[in-house]
Amino acid sequence: MRTAIQGIKGSYSDVAARVMLGARCRTLPMETFNDVFNAVERGKADRGVIPIENSLSGSIHQNYDLLLSHRLHIVAETHLRIEHVLMCHPNSSFARVRTVRSHPQALAQCARFFSRNRRLHPEPFFDTAGAARFIMESHALETGAVASAYAAQLYGLKVLRRNLEDQPNNLTRFLLISRTPWRKQQGASAKCTICFKPARNQVGILFRILGVFALRDIDLLKIESRPDRETSFEYQFYLDFAGTPGDPRVANALSHLREMVREFRLLGVYPDGRSTIGAGTRHRERPRPRGRAGR
Repeated sequence: MRTAIQGIKGSYSDVAARVMLGARCRTLPMETFNDVFNAVERGKADRGVIPIENSLSGSIHQNYDLLLSHRLHIVAETHLRIEHVLMCHPNSSFARVRTVRSHPQALAQCARFFSRNRRLHPEPFFDTAGAARFIMESHALETGAVASAYAAQLYGLKVLRRNLEDQPNNLTRFLLISRTPWRKQQGASAKCTICFKPARNQVGILFRILGVFALRDIDLLKIESRPDRETSFEYQFYLDFAGTPGDPRVANALSHLREMVREFRLLGVYPDGRSTIGAGTRHRERPRPRGRAGR
């Protein structure tokens, strides 16, 4: 199965793809998130993996907008624990490293580590795994990278320090997108993501919309607002909730909802990925000689 990801092999999107589809899935690196959506929509890839929110830095708004502008379906999700690892060239060491490259967000999530190691200069790079690959390709002995343990394994780098992130509960939620919807398996716990624009000029309309779910004891999991690009200072809402349209309670709630909105779209019905929290960040590494530099 060809799976489009933003970034190169060894990125956290690559890890998330392997968690959801298995270690043998074939990932297709793309430059931008929009490229991921286009690759799936045009049949160049069977699936796409996109990050949608981080437990510390919040939602990735660009991908919410792309979900609405492309005719694709969310078919799976996973919650990946982001463990940042410091790595260097196999012929280098912690004492030799002076500059550390990574994506700006990854560097920001390791601020405490850099404040304790002031001789290390953080330098923004386009991608976490890209920083790892750069070290190996350029034979940079004074440059380190912050990326996943999988990237270190993939590019043959030496792991110097683990768990660099300031907060241990650093989780990113990834979505799997497809041209065809998910077929619910019997007994599978599922959730829905929808998008809607409330009817105009109705006092308390959002309260009444959310009430159609509360009245039917449907568990709301997340609500996200985004500017309506067609009308200034009006908003559209993304909503995640437990259940599927095949459930009579959900079907009745959605029918009631449609009476109060201008536009409605079902973006996906998919297995609830909350049971995968923390999965898939550790990978087996090749054995290394014991010694201070490899610790």
